[in-house]
Amino acid sequence: MVQDEGEEKETGKLLSVVVSVYNEEQALQDFYRETSQVLQALSWDYELIFVNDGSRDGSLSILQELSRQDSQVRVINFSRNFGHEAAMIAGLDYSRGDGIVCMDADLQHPPECLSRIVRCFEEGYQVISMVRTKNEDAGLIKNLTSSAFYWLINAISDVHFEPNASDFFAIDQAVAQVLRTSYREKVRFLRGYVQNVGFRKTTLSYEARPRVAGESKYSLKKLFAFSVNTILCFSNMPLKLGIYAGMFSAFLGIAVMVYTLFTRAGAPSGYATIVFLICFMFAMLFVVVGIIGEYIAILFTELKDRPVYIVADTCNIDHGKACSRIDSNASRPGNQM
Repeated sequence: MVQDEGEEKETGKLLSVVVSVYNEEQALQDFYRETSQVLQALSWDYELIFVNDGSRDGSLSILQELSRQDSQVRVINFSRNFGHEAAMIAGLDYSRGDGIVCMDADLQHPPECLSRIVRCFEEGYQVISMVRTKNEDAGLIKNLTSSAFYWLINAISDVHFEPNASDFFAIDQAVAQVLRTSYREKVRFLRGYVQNVGFRKTTLSYEARPRVAGESKYSLKKLFAFSVNTILCFSNMPLKLGIYAGMFSAFLGIAVMVYTLFTRAGAPSGYATIVFLICFMFAMLFVVVGIIGEYIAILFTELKDRPVYIVADTCNIDHGKACSRIDSNASRPGNQM
């Protein structure tokens, strides 16, 4: 059953569900059917916002058809692939709800959790982090690297991150407005920002389902690059590595000097010792230079100030209007790109 657009539910509250879509044609119908059933049973009204992140399969055609059948389905179509985080940011920019939920289209984020999220909103919580307790699809390596990543970022950052927090989260309109106006970095970690903004927050646990179809879009290489960017965004500790490396090298040099004085006068007799020290110090130097280069690359990306995303066209965004093509810069009025 599709609810009439003008019909309001008893609470007068609106829930916006933002869904990032990239080559998910096999999963979209199942996701829409199951999620719509859950949303219709809630006491809040809802809008279902799909952000097509440059899919190369038939995802866009399916989304356009769903938007024609159901006026509560909104579609934002990117001009190209900008990435999962850019898709979630676009969904936040276009959301009108009192509460906003971000989730994936592969049904690994269980739609039945939406009722628990709404209860948290009704209890006054403004930030709801969904913590994954189990993910069999990820495999042993990804689970271990995920745990190691959260341990490392919590060890070197001033911000505390919930271990195994995912891109499945919920925020209210006040928090969304903060993210729209003040957290517009080009290199970003959105789930980290959500945990960093403060406000009244809570966590809910869930077990990730098996993917209903398709494969994960995150390879180990992409996850590694993503992890490096996250560490650089939330910690200055890597920049201090040069100080620690210098202190360690100085200590090592003093130790060699003392060894030389107490064994025999003159330079060390061992050629290997000299080569080792030179190689070690140059290695430390290049590591520090590389870290500085990564920070400079992030600064360069920010200085270019290119848009986070570009929208080619939308469906049902302007108060239920049919699909329309919009300006290529595609920023909502009042939102900073």
